[in-house]
Amino acid sequence: MSGGFSTRTAKPSDRDLIFALIRELAAYERLLDEVDATANDIERDLFGPSPRVFCDIAEAGGKPAGFALWFYNYSTFRGRHGIYLEDLFVRPEFRGQGIGKALLVNLAKRAVAENCSRVEWSVLDWNEPSIAFYKSLGAKPMDEWTIFRLSDAALRNLAARE
Repeated sequence: MSGGFSTRTAKPSDRDLIFALIRELAAYERLLDEVDATANDIERDLFGPSPRVFCDIAEAGGKPAGFALWFYNYSTFRGRHGIYLEDLFVRPEFRGQGIGKALLVNLAKRAVAENCSRVEWSVLDWNEPSIAFYKSLGAKPMDEWTIFRLSDAALRNLAARE
C-alpha cells in the first residue's frame, strides 16, 4: 500500500500484538472491563488447526499501526458467504493516514475475489468519527435492524432448557 504503510496477514508471532490491539480498541470503546479473552485464546482461534477468525495487520514505518479482525458469515437470502468485520482499529498516532481505509479495501478485495455478497460490521452509535468515515466509503447504516445478544447467565439459562 502507499502512504508509508503496508498491510499483511497476521501470523502466529502476532498473537500478543493482536491481543494488545484488542485491549486498546476496548479502552477506546470504553469497554475494557468486558475483555476476558487472553492472548492464548487469540492464538488458539486465529492460528489453530481450523481457524474460523482471521486478522490483517497494518504497519507504518515498521511499527504496528492497526488491525482488522474478521470472519465469514452467510446470507441465506443471497445464497453466498459474506465477511463480518468484528474489529477495525488504528492506533491514534497513525490515524488520518489512510490505514483504516486500506484495511477495509483489503477486505473488500477479498470479498469480491471470493464472490462474497457483502462486508458488514457494527459501530457504536456514539462513535461519530467512525460513522462518518464508513459513510464516506459508501457504507450504509442498517437502521431497521436491532442487534440481539445472548451471553453469560442468559445464554446458559437458555441452553439448559429442554
